[in-house]
Amino acid sequence: MSVKQEIVLRLSVVYFMILFVAVVISGRIAYLQIFEHDKWSSKAQELTYQDIIIKPNRGDICDTDGRILASSIPYYEIRMDLNSSALRKDTFDTYVDSLASKLAELFENKTAEEYSYELKTARDSGARYHLIKANVNYQQVQKLKTFPIFNLGKYKGGLIIRQNYKRVQPHINLASRTIGYLSKSEEGNIVGLEGAYDHILRGVEGVHLMQKLSGNVWMPLNDENEVDPKDGKDIITTIDVNIQDVASKALRKQLILSDADHGSVILMEVHTGDIKAIVNLQKVDEADYRETYNFAIGESTEPGSTFKLASMIVALEDGYVKPTDSIDTGNGIFKYNKFEIRDSRYGGYGRITVQQVLEKSSNIGIAKIITKYYEDQPARFINRLYSMNLNQRLGIAIKGEATPYIKYPGDKFWSGISLPQMSIGYELAMTPLQVLTFYNAIANDGRMMKPRFIKSIGEHGQMMTQIPPKVINPSICSKETVKIVQSMLAGVVTRGTAHNLYNKNLKIAGKTGTSQLAKGTKGYKVNDQKTTYQASFAGYFPADNPKYSCIIVVNTPSNDQYYGNVVAGPVFKEIADKVYATSFDIHEKQQKQFLNMHTIIEIPYSKHGNRQDLNTVFRMLHIPIDQKKANSPWVITKTHKDHVEYQTRRIKNNVVPPVKGMGARDAIYLLESAGLKVRVVGRGFVKSQSITAGRTVRKGTSITIILA
Repeated sequence: MSVKQEIVLRLSVVYFMILFVAVVISGRIAYLQIFEHDKWSSKAQELTYQDIIIKPNRGDICDTDGRILASSIPYYEIRMDLNSSALRKDTFDTYVDSLASKLAELFENKTAEEYSYELKTARDSGARYHLIKANVNYQQVQKLKTFPIFNLGKYKGGLIIRQNYKRVQPHINLASRTIGYLSKSEEGNIVGLEGAYDHILRGVEGVHLMQKLSGNVWMPLNDENEVDPKDGKDIITTIDVNIQDVASKALRKQLILSDADHGSVILMEVHTGDIKAIVNLQKVDEADYRETYNFAIGESTEPGSTFKLASMIVALEDGYVKPTDSIDTGNGIFKYNKFEIRDSRYGGYGRITVQQVLEKSSNIGIAKIITKYYEDQPARFINRLYSMNLNQRLGIAIKGEATPYIKYPGDKFWSGISLPQMSIGYELAMTPLQVLTFYNAIANDGRMMKPRFIKSIGEHGQMMTQIPPKVINPSICSKETVKIVQSMLAGVVTRGTAHNLYNKNLKIAGKTGTSQLAKGTKGYKVNDQKTTYQASFAGYFPADNPKYSCIIVVNTPSNDQYYGNVVAGPVFKEIADKVYATSFDIHEKQQKQFLNMHTIIEIPYSKHGNRQDLNTVFRMLHIPIDQKKANSPWVITKTHKDHVEYQTRRIKNNVVPPVKGMGARDAIYLLESAGLKVRVVGRGFVKSQSITAGRTVRKGTSITIILA
């Protein structure tokens, strides 16, 4: 074969190989286009277009007066579709420099020239989702919408606004564990109120169609099937930020003074079970305490002497003792089945009454009563405790409530000393909230209320659903027994272990508690280790007309003082004093009596002012009002011997309002609302105004009001 023929043969082989590959590829393309078109078209659609979940705005958590405890603050991401078909070239070229100048002025992170160059370059490259600025606040977004090009709207102006949220608590470290936080665990949000009411707060997710662009960037598309997110609802809690702040500061001060490990405070409204304050502080380093765990709800410990109230109620209910009966407590040591029970007083209390047993917190007195009458029928004693719901969880919505532990005769850990030990608050366990709920029932004449953390659900500032108070047990014991133990608890403060809390102006009733803390299964003292204690005080105020109940628990005070009256008592007193001083409803009874003394009281003179504000004040002071001659929001007041009369005061638009006889605040409000600049001279109520009422207002004109 000649060289020429060999070359032709080789070229022919290569040619036919190329032709074969081309035919195979063409066939494959045809096959895909005809037989698998739908499959791969759908796949491409999935990769290019996707339904993106849009998170809704999470609802706010507010205190009882509507102040924010937790809220989602919006942060915005500003992007621009510079290749939008609706964004005309002449519009962009004409106004891009003006837009760049406005952006530079607003954000101050780039010059106008830099913004202009960036926008022009992005448009030339066909950018559909160009990032202009991240972390933009709401006020800045509102200004952006007025800028050149952007003021044309979403399509003609190419403006794209992406909204994100950050959860914040404005009142740092106030009830933060109870409020909770957003978690990313598989179980979702489970902490505090954020977790308990997540289904209400989180809202409903929306769905928007997005297109994938180069650089793995997704851009929203206009789609008639898109679903906008629905914002979550707000929850209005029972917590009062002012009381919460008082309780937090009082507990923190005592924890530092006692060098304690941690402590809790809960303040409850007696008749409703509303939790007005709940504090949990733990030592994180030297003299620094923070909310790390909800001890009030989740920590179950031996309550100690605060549980003696339950034991006393059992004996009284069964008719075994009366307050005037006497008990010989001896020299301070009582042996039962070779186990020593001691009183805190050296030498003992001797013979004392049943009333004094609780007032002096005699371990021996309580133990002797319970062992004497229930030694042969321990189940009767335990059943009585169970009938007061002391062995049941409260069923609150917040997760993490510990189950109370009150064992039953015949249980694995029941022993020959369980009865006397349980009678004084050992060999059982309860949380601070469970103990307080029991004491609150006594303050509420035997009616046990479920602790309430949420009082209503709202949306956009409007209340939608009220959460009514719930009763756990309408009567934990007889009315006669309630009255007896109420007297005993008052005696604890006037004559007993909590005498240091006595205040003749604010009567307090309650019970001190001091308990040793067990070190696991090793007992209360191991080798040479120092015994650790828990100090507590549970009670209510005012004792003669209870409005609030409260419990203080201080765990492991390190200093030598560890008794409940010394460690926990002062916290209770400080909180009670401040709540008493700032709560008008507590003084209502005394004020009614005071106002009924017609020979002494005169109706006070009132300034003219806002009708609604005046109504609030006069009704709180129980002063009769005659409103028949008034039909306006602003009124003139006329004081009579036994009532206050309202007369109409007309406030017209675009004229100087009459403010004579008003206080400075109302006068300034009306004058500034009319567009005037106000200068105030003196103090008291308005005697004169420099511009006569009724004259036409010239915006920005200065007016002087003389007060005397």
